[in-house]
Amino acid sequence: MVRWVKGKEVREMRDAETILAIINERGKKGLHLERVYRLLFNRDLFLWAYGRIYRNDGAMTQGSTEETVDGMSLRKIDAIIDLLCQERYRWTPVRRTYIPKANGKTRPLGIPTWSDKLLQEVMRTILEAYFEPQFSGHSHGFRPGKGCQTALAEVHNAWTGTKWFIEGDIKGCFDNIDHKVMLAILREKIHDGRFLNLIEGLLEAGYLEEWKYNRTLSGTPQGGILSPFLANIYLDRLDRYVEGTLIPEYTRGKNRKTPNEYIRVFKKMKSHLAKGEDMMAEEMRKALKAIPSRDYHDPNYRRLRFIRYADDFLLGLTGPKDEAEEIKEKLTTFLRNELKLEMSKAKTLISHAVEEPARFLGYEICVRRSDERPTINGYISLRLPIDKLKGFCDRYRKEGKPIQRTYLIDNSDFSIVEQYGQEYRGIVQYYRMADNVGWMARLHWIMRRSLLKTLARKHKTTARKMTEKYSAKDGRRTCLEVIIERGTKPPLKAIFGEASLKPDRWTILLDYDPRHVAFDGNHTELIQRLLADTCECCESKVEVEVHHIRHLKDLMIRGQQTPRWKLRMAAIRRKTLVVCKECHDRIHAGLETKRPQTLN
Repeated sequence: MVRWVKGKEVREMRDAETILAIINERGKKGLHLERVYRLLFNRDLFLWAYGRIYRNDGAMTQGSTEETVDGMSLRKIDAIIDLLCQERYRWTPVRRTYIPKANGKTRPLGIPTWSDKLLQEVMRTILEAYFEPQFSGHSHGFRPGKGCQTALAEVHNAWTGTKWFIEGDIKGCFDNIDHKVMLAILREKIHDGRFLNLIEGLLEAGYLEEWKYNRTLSGTPQGGILSPFLANIYLDRLDRYVEGTLIPEYTRGKNRKTPNEYIRVFKKMKSHLAKGEDMMAEEMRKALKAIPSRDYHDPNYRRLRFIRYADDFLLGLTGPKDEAEEIKEKLTTFLRNELKLEMSKAKTLISHAVEEPARFLGYEICVRRSDERPTINGYISLRLPIDKLKGFCDRYRKEGKPIQRTYLIDNSDFSIVEQYGQEYRGIVQYYRMADNVGWMARLHWIMRRSLLKTLARKHKTTARKMTEKYSAKDGRRTCLEVIIERGTKPPLKAIFGEASLKPDRWTILLDYDPRHVAFDGNHTELIQRLLADTCECCESKVEVEVHHIRHLKDLMIRGQQTPRWKLRMAAIRRKTLVVCKECHDRIHAGLETKRPQTLN
């Protein structure tokens, strides 16, 4: 495919998958990435990016302009590409808002415009294809195929025998990333000045707070699609320092020494067996079970382990506390001198693995010790913190009693049960790796009572009658279930309380939704409909674009007076409709769309 920009011929490769595969191979071989800016002229990459992010909740949220995903078209992609070809694309300052944190404070969140989101996703896709093979295996945040559960599983399975935990937290990491250091790291791998200038422009675009412009002298805008990946590139230096310097320095010895007492009893047992004294040998075997087979204070054995998720990281040391203090100081110095970052003194802690559980990704992590069962000594235990459970319960109770959520009573019974069910499943599934996940039974009871009270308030009846109406069995568990029959189609079901409360250490929940990359061939169904370049209301082929809505329930179907475009979206069960510019304007004006010419 050939495009012309200011008399210059610009060739495009059609297949985005091929482009990314070539970039990925260069990343695996450690080769430099050159002439990457011209890849941004490829329309197929933008369609790929659009197919990945149009479902995001923030796609319909306005940034500092009124532009959203609604009205997306091939013309808009071509306009962005033309600006990039002429090197005239300028980033729009993000709109800053604040979201609450668990500790009562707030976190700044930047909301970019839709065009910036789309271009950031294209750039993120290119950078991910190149850098992903080079990232450390100990980094789990914002990476495909990894997430909180993969990080916790690595700690649980590989950190046996840890004595000290070093909890690391970088103070305001996203807000304090140094732009010069960031660009210097990128220049080592990317040899394309135009692409680096584009990233620099993004970092320095600024933000609007209460419609007042502010410059960004450091940091990456939280809320931006590219920001988490840039943070991973930045903190990869930390990963390499720990893996290349600290771990070799604090790792020695092949195995722990076997205690002399264990060897002595073991030899006695063998001697009794050789003499045929089975009863004495059995006594020695029982005595062995009470003696550790390894010396946990062996001075010639050291192990240091490391895991990182975004700006939170955890180290596990098998060794004395003074060495843990040394490691903490070295990390603080490295971050300050090399990455211009500061460790949070309040959150960077050294804790004894048995006596003081470490906090990481919402779990308590400790080492199990038992005099009665020495075989489990040194194994990692993942636990649900009691204050976390209390916080979850407090969402559904007041003064210690479950309360109804009156703001839900205008919803259908199906929607109310579905919302409670999704919230409960999300919490339980995240903590399925905890040894004490059974404590969630308390949350189940409180949420169930809150749900029943909400339904009772809606129907002006009692919770007991709601229980009799919607009670159901899911295996051995009693749950609440609402079923909507649909004739020949499978019924719709909303269930609350079916999630198991048995620990499952092999459960894996990834950070990204696989549906966002569920492509049919090279494109999603929406992209194929857009490329058909035909209005789905009037069959016109003039200025085709996509109409987006937030939720299907927003259509508000009301019998014969419902516009045809709403009926069509409800029939195909899609939150998108490909329409021409005229029909799209009619939709937003509250008018009926045009009919196909064949019907006129």
